[in-house]
Amino acid sequence: MRTLHSTRTLRRHARGVTLIELMVAVAIGAFLMIGAMNVFMQSRTTFRINQSVGRLQENARFVLATLEPDIRMASYYGLETRGSRIAGRAKITAANGIGPGLCGNNWAIDLDNPLVGTNAQYLWACAPAANTGGYRAGTDTLLVRRASEDAIAPAALVANTLYIQSSRAQQGQLFVGTVVPAGSPASSQSFQLIANGYYVANRSPNLGTKGTTIPSLRRRVLQGNTIVDQEVLAGVEDFQVELGVDTDVPGAANRGSIDRYINADDPIINPASPGYNPNAVILSVRIWLRLRAEDPENGFSDTTNYVYAGVNYTPAAAEQPFRRLLISKTIYLRDMRPMS
Repeated sequence: MRTLHSTRTLRRHARGVTLIELMVAVAIGAFLMIGAMNVFMQSRTTFRINQSVGRLQENARFVLATLEPDIRMASYYGLETRGSRIAGRAKITAANGIGPGLCGNNWAIDLDNPLVGTNAQYLWACAPAANTGGYRAGTDTLLVRRASEDAIAPAALVANTLYIQSSRAQQGQLFVGTVVPAGSPASSQSFQLIANGYYVANRSPNLGTKGTTIPSLRRRVLQGNTIVDQEVLAGVEDFQVELGVDTDVPGAANRGSIDRYINADDPIINPASPGYNPNAVILSVRIWLRLRAEDPENGFSDTTNYVYAGVNYTPAAAEQPFRRLLISKTIYLRDMRPMS
């Protein structure tokens, strides 16, 4: 039989929390929840930032990995490195020669000039692809002419394709199709002719409707008997080029070293200019690329003043929510060497 004392003790042990205790617990829980949400939101923001920066860095590595080996091999013509020793070549200023003339006279086969750039203008006769919004004003272009890295067996030659029959013993020969030029020495080899012209377009058609506001780096490519337009990378806002030249006379002590960097339209490398220097030889290329994220970033505003290669750029208000990355690379040309 329970006593009065044991009943009171049981009730005291069984009673719930008071209203004050409940309110204190709710307040503590709310503070903990707010803290957890803040940590989550900060982590999410950090993840998005890291993802955006990482994507820009990945794009930068990709575009440099595409441009650098191509530019470095300018003037590589198989077993020969001097375009003047390749028969069948023709200058841009001459009438159409071998191969397609879709981008102007002898766009692909002016082998005396393996590396040609323009400063803030687009001069090729072939317009950018129709769905790209046209050439992006103020950016540079760069045309690289060279041969394929590896020789091609006679049985693997393809019709309507440009090749260089290259030899160390005698003059090389530019030819089209599957038949090696008659009289080629047994030691000669066939290499496919490569011509890549890089430029920046106003939009990227490969990204659907989103691409209408995203510029892209593109290139004109010699492919078979035609010249096609390809996208290299979406999100490239600017492409700037400077050429490292040696202006010393043959036989000078410093012949073979870079004296200065110039714009692609500098008179010293233009034979039609009164300021032309016949001793000037391009030995390196310095490039700048300004990359932009594909999507705007909430809470981010890019007000940086980008100053490089004669460019002074600050994003307009509508462009400030996009994160950017400016990269630069100096590429020394392996096969362009001045006559000593």
